[in-house]
Amino acid sequence: MSPPLLKLGAVLSTMAMISNWMSQTLPSLVGLNTTRITTSDSLTQISPKEGWQVYSSAQDPDGRCICTVVAPEQNLCSRDAKSRQLRQLLEKVQNMSQSIEVLNLRTQRDFQYVLKMETQMKGLKAKFRQIEDDRKTLMTKHFQELKEKMDELLPLIPVLEQYKTDAKLITQFKEEIRNLSTVLTGIQEEIGAYDYEELHQRVVNLETRLRDCMKKLTCGKLMKITGPVTVKISGTRFGAWMTDPLASEKNNRVWYMDSYTNNKIVREYKSIADFVSGAESRTYNLPFKWAGTNHVVYNGSLYFNKYQSNIIIKYSFDTGRVLAQRSLEYAGFHNVYPYTWGGFSDIDLMADEIGLWAVYATNQNAGNIVISQLNQDTLEVLKSWSTGYPKRSAGESFMICGTLYVTNSHLTGAKVYYSYSTKTSTYEYTDIPFHNQYFHISMLDYNARDRALYAWNNGHQVLFNVTLFHIIKTEDDT
Repeated sequence: MSPPLLKLGAVLSTMAMISNWMSQTLPSLVGLNTTRITTSDSLTQISPKEGWQVYSSAQDPDGRCICTVVAPEQNLCSRDAKSRQLRQLLEKVQNMSQSIEVLNLRTQRDFQYVLKMETQMKGLKAKFRQIEDDRKTLMTKHFQELKEKMDELLPLIPVLEQYKTDAKLITQFKEEIRNLSTVLTGIQEEIGAYDYEELHQRVVNLETRLRDCMKKLTCGKLMKITGPVTVKISGTRFGAWMTDPLASEKNNRVWYMDSYTNNKIVREYKSIADFVSGAESRTYNLPFKWAGTNHVVYNGSLYFNKYQSNIIIKYSFDTGRVLAQRSLEYAGFHNVYPYTWGGFSDIDLMADEIGLWAVYATNQNAGNIVISQLNQDTLEVLKSWSTGYPKRSAGESFMICGTLYVTNSHLTGAKVYYSYSTKTSTYEYTDIPFHNQYFHISMLDYNARDRALYAWNNGHQVLFNVTLFHIIKTEDDT
């Protein structure tokens, strides 16, 4: 191929790259068809004295704690995000404008060559028509060579026309980008006096406030129960499984106690994953059989009701010894005052953010529920509250932040029906439904570290997430 044709081949190659770049890259960068910028009212600062409404739920599917915060309505979060998006979009447009400028220079340079080549080709075509009319005066061989070259060049004419169109398109893009850049700059100026760096810093400060707020998140009122998430299917219809709410974040041991009577074997797993796979790490043979399914692991020790008695046992997993035992005065036992499903569930031991509790019934309280706060070391009763809710009518119960929540059924249609606050010594009737997926709950206990309910549901070990409502105020509030 002759030098002019080589040059033209390079131009066409450049043109192909330009067309491909325009068709694939420009739409995604510019976002003209998808990006819409809107403006709103002026910025509003958050007063440090405004309260926070915080909803906290327990876990996501990966086991991470979820805390959802409802901040005051007027805040900078959404505006900061829009400002950041605007800044990023403006930078994209500016970078793209520079790229278009470089491309435009190359295009204009090649475009001048294309125009010159086009003129020469059209002139050559006219000369060929004239020569054809008088070809008898030319040598047949030379004429044939020129005609072959002309035939080779003729298909390039429409390609050159397309190249001219693409060159005009690039010029048009350049103008549109210049206009878009002007619009974005105007919007950025219109948003306010805060630049991106300042807005970003305010977001960081807000996140710091939020983390500090979460550190103060300790207690709240039960608002909702969601789930369940089925962790495993194992054992009999009745049993208990649990983790230690006072364990460190790295300690995720699980304890498993099958059946409600005639058993002394506790199985330990190093993690939920090991529990699911059945990779048991250790087995404990307790000195006494337990009664019911309402045991609790708290600060490295197992608390359970000794079979056929109202005696509470504290057993250390580390030493394998009984550290304390004490009779729970007047407490009914051995199916005198169980939950509705029976199973020697007279005495329910549980723990929450405040400490260790025992829930049971006595003759002195006419079979109604008594709540006692226990000393975790000696098992001594620190204080008791007498409620008016009959123990035999309760499906299961659990403590959250010093409030007892009682379910009205262990079968279908279960809901939290009644609550009693030890802080105010008052009760209320509630209506918080939850899904009893496998139709028979024989254990339901709250874990304050996970903010979740552990349940034994007809041979299924399941978890429920809980949503708590908090009003947390800043230190400046009075």
